[in-house]
Amino acid sequence: MMKDMSVEALGMEKLGEFLDYCRKHRKDVDDSFLYEEDLRDFAIHEDHPTYIALNSAGDLVGAASLIKDAYHRKGRRGRFRIFHTEAEDLTLYEQLLKSIVRHGEGLDQLFIFVPTLQVRAMELLERLDFKLERYAFILAHHDLEKPTFRVPDGYRLEAFRAGRDEEAWAEVRNAAFAKLKGNEMPVTPEMVAQMAAEDDNLKGGMLMLYHGERAVGIVRGADDEFEGAPTMNIGPLGLLPEYQGKGLGRVLLRAAMAFAVERGYSQAMLCVNAENERAKNLYLQEGFRQVEAAANFRYDIVKSLMAD
Repeated sequence: MMKDMSVEALGMEKLGEFLDYCRKHRKDVDDSFLYEEDLRDFAIHEDHPTYIALNSAGDLVGAASLIKDAYHRKGRRGRFRIFHTEAEDLTLYEQLLKSIVRHGEGLDQLFIFVPTLQVRAMELLERLDFKLERYAFILAHHDLEKPTFRVPDGYRLEAFRAGRDEEAWAEVRNAAFAKLKGNEMPVTPEMVAQMAAEDDNLKGGMLMLYHGERAVGIVRGADDEFEGAPTMNIGPLGLLPEYQGKGLGRVLLRAAMAFAVERGYSQAMLCVNAENERAKNLYLQEGFRQVEAAANFRYDIVKSLMAD
């Protein structure tokens, strides 16, 4: 470790500095859990163990924070909220990682997303024995116009009803994403209810596609921003496996885009896994363009503990 550097568990006296550090560097890392609402609700808790690196003056120069809530424990995979140091010192990263691994009980792996532009960060992770698992792309549409679409006969689109549709939404989402890397872990109706209650949720932005009385598809449009401008974030978008390949994904996408225009958004964004080529091709055909890419790295806790 660099001279006069120390690593310690986050305490209340450094909480504000930690949050400021996250704000300062969120564009240097994957910021999925570093939005203002996430930081506003962050609290020191066993579900997200957090360590900070301090220099000789006591200034915060690095942080590692893990998301280890019930959802991630169930999948036995913890996700980093942030793993970053200003010094880019390998030994300092090793000490932060070692501190986090101590909280790995019940987990098999840790994972983190890194923007592919951050080449140095990717190199550091590989030197720390993280393994590249997959890539994901951020696509954006900067000139939204309200698209036309037709819901096929026998189908209908309905707005999600809080308190009634959580179970059906979860069933469709889980079946649609069961084989998609990084999304295999099922969500619960309680998690759907929580998503519908979040600050970024838009009234009427969660839509469900029915075939007769059966829910077969879902799509959500949420409030977001991209490059400093208001943006509607589309996702998840999913269909039951037996309803895929019928053009219904385009119907859901266009319904979400139409909703965005109706709510005054001029741009939209979404995320897609690299291996999900059919979905990516659909988005490109509808005017979206790739604007960012992120690499997903995995760290095997079991191997680490055995090595120790």
